[in-house]
Amino acid sequence: MSFINVSIVIVNYNTRDLLRDCIKSIYEKTEGVSFEIVVSDNGSVDGSVEMLKTEFPQVVLVENNANLGFGTANNRGLDVAKGECIFYLNSDTLLLNNAVKLFYDAWKACARGSIGAMGCTLVDADGKLTESYGTFPKAKDLLKAMVHHTLAFYVKNMMKLFRMDISKLRPVPVYQKWIGDVDYVTGADLFMANDENARFDEKFFLYFEETDMQWHLAQKGLRRVIVEGPQIQHLIRGGSKKADDVIRFGSFSIIQSEISRVRYTKKNLSRGVAFLLKLMISIQWMSPYIFKNTRKFFKALWSV
Repeated sequence: MSFINVSIVIVNYNTRDLLRDCIKSIYEKTEGVSFEIVVSDNGSVDGSVEMLKTEFPQVVLVENNANLGFGTANNRGLDVAKGECIFYLNSDTLLLNNAVKLFYDAWKACARGSIGAMGCTLVDADGKLTESYGTFPKAKDLLKAMVHHTLAFYVKNMMKLFRMDISKLRPVPVYQKWIGDVDYVTGADLFMANDENARFDEKFFLYFEETDMQWHLAQKGLRRVIVEGPQIQHLIRGGSKKADDVIRFGSFSIIQSEISRVRYTKKNLSRGVAFLLKLMISIQWMSPYIFKNTRKFFKALWSV
């Protein structure tokens, strides 16, 4: 059996066309490094599995037959990965250059055992800088953000009721390029050693899983860095593109984000603040605007 430098693990859930383009970009751009692609499919019903078997039979396919969530599906890919390094890559990304080789070379050039995770500066579909890294949230920051989030929810929906313009309440995030140490690298492109540190906490279904993982890397004294060289486009499929904020606030992804926020806070920061977050989220979820979407998630929220 030949030695593999990098196992590229991609979680897929009904993103057939994006996944196809992502895999094509890997094969087109990657050279000078041995690699395998592992796709962990979360029970897709859009023909993703059939497409993989027909067009990319060389890809290692893990069929989970259910939506296990992002972290758990990555772990299933990790379980079968044979590479020296793991490269977690979103299905809605495109490699723009020989990013895998550049990551691997940067990894090998670092002091052995000092780096926990690597990423690069990502660009969006328009070529503009997009979210590539973040700062570990503090308990007070999560609480403050939740207050603002809840107030914004009710203000926006009140303005919609009176047919007022809500576009000015949607701040456009501005991202800056950064090379060097960060608190955490986003999970869209996460390059790590293939060891126990690359495993996600499976209690996080969606969101905060990479933040939690890298929080614990930090506790072990392992650096998380953004490196120069790799170029990756993140198309950012998630989130509603509609102007209807009621749909956005009650969406499955936002609900899971709020549950994960509570879990992260309780696990790593403050049980008391986690309890307050549950109260505020519950107040928001009881709104008649979104209750039909949120009512079945109250048990999951309060069981955290």
